[in-house]
Amino acid sequence: MTLSEHIKEKRKQNGLSQVELAERAGVGLRFIRDLEQGKQTLRMDKVNDVLVLFGEHLGPVRTDMP
Repeated sequence: MTLSEHIKEKRKQNGLSQVELAERAGVGLRFIRDLEQGKQTLRMDKVNDVLVLFGEHLGPVRTDMP
């Protein structure tokens, strides 16, 4: 599942419109639309402003890849 799919699913599970999610997260509606459409370049701090509403956050993950 992609980040965009995850956000859209969480929004719908919580009965929120894109407008409501934007207002609660303190980000613009355009940002929510870009996020849900899978835009490749998004500000991580704003993504976390959205994710925190669902008890989640985005951050570095250690991998074993060289």
